[in-house]
Amino acid sequence: MSRTPLIERLAAEIGRDIYIDVAKWHLYLGDAKLAAPLAEAFLPLLEQGEINSAQVTRVLQEVAVLLGGGQQSLSLDRLIPKANQALLLELLNRFRQEELET
Repeated sequence: MSRTPLIERLAAEIGRDIYIDVAKWHLYLGDAKLAAPLAEAFLPLLEQGEINSAQVTRVLQEVAVLLGGGQQSLSLDRLIPKANQALLLELLNRFRQEELET
């Protein structure tokens, strides 16, 4: 079975609910074109079982976001507020229960 539909569904959920906070502006990861790469990174972890906050942080640390036309970069874990990271963890484990355990 192709994993593409699962990645697309997970990316849609991540992109709709999770955001980068810049000067109190919320840039949702779907609009920032970062939801699909995150879905691709998280799906193998979800297929192994429930994930924890340390795993979420590790994945977010591995994704560099270029700022100022590439003059600087920050990892996603520095740009996504902690409360939204907690929401991401909940979203991922809910997705696992609903999509992978059925």
